[in-house]
Amino acid sequence: MVVERDIDHLPKNAANYTALTPLSFLERAAMIYPNRKSLIHGSVEYTWLQTYRRCCQLASALTKRSITFGSTVAVIAPNVPAMYEAHFGIPMAGAVLNAVNVRLNADTIAFLLGHCSAAVVMVDQEFFPLAEEALKILEDKSEGKSNRPLIVVIADKNCDPASLQYALEKGAVEYDNFLETGDPDFPWKPPQDEWQSIALGYTSGTTASPKGVVLHHRGAYLMALSNAVVWSMKEGAVYLWTLPMFHCNGWCFTWTLAAICGTNICLRQVTAKAVYSAIAHLGVTHFSSAPVVLNTIVNASKEETILPLPRLVHVSTAGASPPPPVLAAMTQRGFRVLHTYGLSETYGPSTICTWKPEWDLLPTDVQARLNARQGVRYVSLEHLDVVNPTDMTPVPADGKTMGEIVFRGNVVMKGYLKNPKANEAAFAGGWYHSGDLAVKHPDGYIEIKDRSKDIIISGGENISSVEVENILYQHPAILEVSVVARPDEQWGESPCAFVTLKPAVKETDQQQVAEDIMKFSRSKMPRYWVPKSVFFGPLPKTATGKIPKHLLRAKAKEMGPLKKSRL
Repeated sequence: MVVERDIDHLPKNAANYTALTPLSFLERAAMIYPNRKSLIHGSVEYTWLQTYRRCCQLASALTKRSITFGSTVAVIAPNVPAMYEAHFGIPMAGAVLNAVNVRLNADTIAFLLGHCSAAVVMVDQEFFPLAEEALKILEDKSEGKSNRPLIVVIADKNCDPASLQYALEKGAVEYDNFLETGDPDFPWKPPQDEWQSIALGYTSGTTASPKGVVLHHRGAYLMALSNAVVWSMKEGAVYLWTLPMFHCNGWCFTWTLAAICGTNICLRQVTAKAVYSAIAHLGVTHFSSAPVVLNTIVNASKEETILPLPRLVHVSTAGASPPPPVLAAMTQRGFRVLHTYGLSETYGPSTICTWKPEWDLLPTDVQARLNARQGVRYVSLEHLDVVNPTDMTPVPADGKTMGEIVFRGNVVMKGYLKNPKANEAAFAGGWYHSGDLAVKHPDGYIEIKDRSKDIIISGGENISSVEVENILYQHPAILEVSVVARPDEQWGESPCAFVTLKPAVKETDQQQVAEDIMKFSRSKMPRYWVPKSVFFGPLPKTATGKIPKHLLRAKAKEMGPLKKSRL
């Protein structure tokens, strides 16, 4: 065995080595641009110095209540200033942030709060009843043995004041009053070890209890800087929060914005009108969102739209495979879309479909098809591959052979909280296993074909639901579509399409549209790919804009198996 030797024996010391943490970005922003706008939320505005001092106050107030290393603070809130401050103030106290999805039900939130032993629950006034119900469920299940966390209610002038008053009457402490108990000059300390946990997020838990994804300071630091590098974000960028901060900590852009001393524009509710208005009036240069939000933007009515755009607006999209027609429509409206891919377990997006200059000369539809691929690894990700999951050998770069996407590097989670069995499976073979099936193209770019659980197996043939959806999105009447497997007596499974039609299509025309979709499909895809069932109506959505296919699969199963093929 060869022993690796350095040219010297110089040791680390306090002058040349420190733990990496994104918390340092905030202190730097406050020093360089104390008067630059850090955050705008309606009529509420803060500078970077004010944000830094408020975060110090939050850290101090928590520390005074012994909420520090080893403690978890849960935050149940939309994109409001307190949620942004929580990404700094809570870890500045040494505690771990658990940003909770506000669209979860009370039972699930009760599980999360109990699983992470939340010492404090900060909750937006609108969602106080949800938190109250969750805490009651947690208390009943523990038979009064669990310690009730401190409840801090976040006030927002955009909400009904009655909800705030109710929370205060129930004993909650108002957030700004809580901050006032802290010291704005609090001498916070960075972690001694960059492996120290900074955040905890939970998976959707569609097939079992949600898993707690633990992230460390080192990964958050690297991902925050990588976001700026791969997107070429300039200092002072104006970022619109259409992506929930509770989703993978806003893909780490919470910390990126402090690193580039930019301005955060908070949106409590995301609508096409609000997005266009912020671009027109607040100088927005960048925003991130799931493809479903992009679809809303390109299909917005004239009354909601402000075009042409006053400047080129950069958009980062992930969370689901974006349909090429939607990418093309965004480009035509003046947006430049960056397609990324990742998971909660990889700090959010960790691959990028890097745009190549030679693509500029290609037709728009070809550009969109190339940009719909998941691409190559982020700067901060050391290893990415598509492998045969049985023997971990890389698949050939032929654009056809499917395998599982695996990750290895500094932006892979520490692991799942209190779940050794899940960790053993997730890290088998020295890689993190995504569960996503993809191909590798000759240029090295990867392209997702499906989640392993979403592949439709019809007559022994694998059908990618994503590829069927991408073709269906080209139909002029389709606003949104999701394709899942439906039991089929003849073929085992067959594609079933759930479709939301564009507003201009009348309900009375649905039967004719269904027939037209079938005809369109037969002209565009292999016959066994053609959906044998088409159902119309609004599609369910998660808080991050994803369509939960497990719900649609269950619905298709309830309908019973198709008796015979219609082809």
